[in-house]
Amino acid sequence: MEDVALYVICLNAFVAVISLLGILALMMRLLTALFPVATNQTDSALTAAIAATVAQVYPGARVSTIEAVSSKE
Repeated sequence: MEDVALYVICLNAFVAVISLLGILALMMRLLTALFPVATNQTDSALTAAIAATVAQVYPGARVSTIEAVSSKE
């Protein structure tokens, strides 16, 4: 009799944790839908890394523009 009560308590705890995680997942989905990540911003660290690499490989050269090139195969 006591074992059945333990199983019920464990099942209730499991259902409660899964329910809370589901609610949190839905809230995260809602927040990411309301506030999407801006993708058109340039990353200054990436720009500095590209400029430093170009300066090391080609001394005296400088980077004037950086454009994304899609590789369509």
